[in-house]
Amino acid sequence: MLPMNRSSAKHQARKRFGQNFLADQSVISAIEDAIRPRAEEHLVEIGPGLGALTRELLPSGCRLDAIELDRDLAAPLLAAFSIHKNFSLHKADALTFEFSSLVNNECRLRVVGNLPYNISTPLIFRLLDQQEVIQDMHFMLQLEVVQRLTAKPGSKHWGRLGIMCQQRCSTEMLFEVPPSAFSPAPKVMSAIVRLTPHSTPSFTEEELRRIEKLVKAAFAQRRKTLRNNLKGILAEDVIQAKGVDPSARAETICADDFVKLADGTGIGA
Repeated sequence: MLPMNRSSAKHQARKRFGQNFLADQSVISAIEDAIRPRAEEHLVEIGPGLGALTRELLPSGCRLDAIELDRDLAAPLLAAFSIHKNFSLHKADALTFEFSSLVNNECRLRVVGNLPYNISTPLIFRLLDQQEVIQDMHFMLQLEVVQRLTAKPGSKHWGRLGIMCQQRCSTEMLFEVPPSAFSPAPKVMSAIVRLTPHSTPSFTEEELRRIEKLVKAAFAQRRKTLRNNLKGILAEDVIQAKGVDPSARAETICADDFVKLADGTGIGA
């Protein structure tokens, strides 16, 4: 294992980048164990920060592309890891980065990262837009976000995020991570989630937009029924004809029922 570069150790976490650096070795090892990288695989790490997870992943011999927005971290990352011929650093914003550009007629990408709260949701959906080149994703996120991603009908966490994400990938919460595992310590619990894109997309982009519009309306006021929240979008008899109870609340409806409600009903995409 490579020692931490001195300049990295002195780096001050920046609020504007949402930086909370993972520092607990037991948690770092648990993440590496969950990913289990192999020499023939191609990993992409978003926001390597001080390189705590990077130095766990590289000994596997995998190809590793790291994407780091904070330019002050670039030099110490290169100093620590450029001796690995399979390591490449990209000084870029993950929200605009073209992940498909990293693939060269080889295996799909395995994406990992400790994601700041303010970019987690848009970044996940940006990656899912490129799901044909992605094998799986392992992310450290706020626990609440992971609970929403992995929620099931009837749960207080079941809503728009989980429904739309689960249309495109399987979701699994692996384990929780306490604030003490980070430096500086955040004010909330975190968790590791595994997202595995479906091998073939289940819906076209137009169909997904239609489903999302309906789901957004259905959850507009959680305590109201579908009959009330979907008024002006779907008539009560249409909801009933789709095999869905108009008097039910959105939080009790499964993802397949939302798909049925959006299918062929003329909802603008």
